[in-house]
Amino acid sequence: MSDYKTIQELKQIDAALAAPFRGIFILRRKTVKTARNGNPFLSVELGDSSGSFTANCFDNTPPYNALTEVNEGAIVRISGKTEYYNDRFSPKLQAGEEISSEEADAEGVLSQLVEVPPESEEALWAHIEEAIAAIEHPQLKETVQRVMDEWGPQFRTGTAAISMHHAYRHGLLEHTTHMVRACRALLPLYPQVDPDLAIAGIILHDIGKLEEYEGDFAAKVSRIGTLQGHVVLGFRTARKAALQSKLNADLTERLEHIILSHQGEKEWGAAAMAATPEAVFVSMVDNLDAKMGMVQRVLRNTPEGEEFSEYLMGLQTRVLVTAPDKT
Repeated sequence: MSDYKTIQELKQIDAALAAPFRGIFILRRKTVKTARNGNPFLSVELGDSSGSFTANCFDNTPPYNALTEVNEGAIVRISGKTEYYNDRFSPKLQAGEEISSEEADAEGVLSQLVEVPPESEEALWAHIEEAIAAIEHPQLKETVQRVMDEWGPQFRTGTAAISMHHAYRHGLLEHTTHMVRACRALLPLYPQVDPDLAIAGIILHDIGKLEEYEGDFAAKVSRIGTLQGHVVLGFRTARKAALQSKLNADLTERLEHIILSHQGEKEWGAAAMAATPEAVFVSMVDNLDAKMGMVQRVLRNTPEGEEFSEYLMGLQTRVLVTAPDKT
């Protein structure tokens, strides 16, 4: 039996103990920072399918020297001791090394490194296919189908974010499927919202993320993602498909507007404020599922016995993870 610990297992160890451990994780994020004494140190985020943690590696220590040249997205073998700082799990790393996916597989841990949604890829994708088939306007349906014909394989596996919500393999597929389900539940309450435009806008709203992010085990922003961002990239993808499908000018503009405004606020990355019934609707459904996706994830990943999750930047709070007492 492997002595490697998952992140969830590490977080279940008594916080009062400085327990030694070994683990194999994905180096999700690495940032060079400067300490108060002027020396550099590394802030690293390590993760597996059960969660993640951040730790510091100080200058001229074995983990600093070992991880300095390791790229984000690499698989690393780590040893250290469990520690907490300000009630946040932040272990002291003592050694680290990059290993290959073949070695991780030989150690029996490769399958537990990559986080995926609880629902299968096939089940989630079936909802997207059914939603496209239900779009009644022929050219609008063709527009969405053209995009999926080109981007479908990446759409099925891609992440929805770097760290905030649905930030894991198949995360974009899960996020979009949940939005489609929410959309269909809410549409009867808002007859002013055109169902075809709402569904098409939801399916395509984040399509630019497939170009914005890159990486097999950990997502990072690509060159074009940095220079243009997923809102502009998604607009371009949708516009190209709409022109090829001969979608009329009004529907093309409305579909593009959903993509350009779905971020909700300009300071959050929206190119325009939502100004059609469908754009307002999609933006609100997007915000709802992004936040509830964060809640669902911490409910899955918070160690058993804990009352609250760790602090979530996207919600600006910790989440109460215990079930309501309905006795």
